[in-house]
Amino acid sequence: MPRSMAPPPSGEFSIRLTKSFGQSPTEKIEIIGEPNRFATIKVTNHVGAQNQTIIAKEGTIQADDVNELLSIVQPLAGLPSNPDEDIYGFDTRIILATFEVQWDNGEDVEGAEAKTNPTEENKQTFKDVADSIQALARQKAKERTS
Repeated sequence: MPRSMAPPPSGEFSIRLTKSFGQSPTEKIEIIGEPNRFATIKVTNHVGAQNQTIIAKEGTIQADDVNELLSIVQPLAGLPSNPDEDIYGFDTRIILATFEVQWDNGEDVEGAEAKTNPTEENKQTFKDVADSIQALARQKAKERTS
């Protein structure tokens, strides 16, 4: 039975992207905020032998960029998901928890298409969203200085 994801409290949203679908992550991006307000972004890269070295970056995303990001992730709603297989083929997991969209390509999600293979259009939509999240992370997240 698909898992029902509850929307985040009070309009807050969370967008997470993890590089490496079923293995130890090599990169994690987490964006938390509210629509029409700034958001925080945290990027964690796991590098080196067995991904043991961690490089963390943080930043702030302005309200206009937050609203644009929320519109970019909207098309993922209802796309197929599968907890057992990387059906999109990009070794990437995206977890969305917004007021409008609760979606995770690594979980059975209520409202998502049944365990079916995504169309080429679905795969392109997924890739475009993942690329946009990663580009935003490159622009906004900076290494912490001690």
